[in-house]
Amino acid sequence: MTTTYDCTDPQSRSEGLAKAQQAVAAKQCVVLPTDTVYGIGADAFSPQAVATLLASKGRGRSMPPPVLIPRMQTMDGLAVDVSEDARALAQAFWPGGLTLIFHAQPSLTWDLGDTMGTVALRMPDDPIALELLNLTGPLAVSSANRTGNPAAQTAAQAREQLAESVEVYLEAGPRPEHGEAGVPSTIVDATSDTLRVVRQGAISLERLQEVVPGVQRQSADAA
Repeated sequence: MTTTYDCTDPQSRSEGLAKAQQAVAAKQCVVLPTDTVYGIGADAFSPQAVATLLASKGRGRSMPPPVLIPRMQTMDGLAVDVSEDARALAQAFWPGGLTLIFHAQPSLTWDLGDTMGTVALRMPDDPIALELLNLTGPLAVSSANRTGNPAAQTAAQAREQLAESVEVYLEAGPRPEHGEAGVPSTIVDATSDTLRVVRQGAISLERLQEVVPGVQRQSADAA
């Protein structure tokens, strides 16, 4: 049965995280707060769970979800050919609103959709999200809304759109707590020698270039 837990109450937060961990283990979807918007999450290593997540959003395999991780060290278990520049960006902006696209570890038996051998990784700057990720391991997470609708700023808004397709909703109030509402993470393609911003978001190009001067804006014809 779908249940919402008020994570501003310590006991409800503890119960909600435990139930969310159980739901993820059972290949079900959960809604969790992040530092940008609310996300719908599922076990990244379960093709069944990821398929359920995509179906809940009304999204096809051509738009694979990114993977949220609890700590930077997890990056090396999921990605290969991580450049020093990409590592510098992760060290500077994780946890935070930066998603990095890497070549995925070829030994991993997962199916996130049509990724072309890549994986998009992010470490969110949200205590509830990080606590859940420490319990579950990496989660495939996409914005908690039906495709084409605005991203949910609360778990209640997410439930209006996703309803019974999600087992556990973790409510922690409007997101983000700081910054402009509805701004997603910045996405940087780190699969080649030159790092390229493929989506402008929470971290500006100028801030990225302060850490790695060679980061480039995506060309207009590739946008």
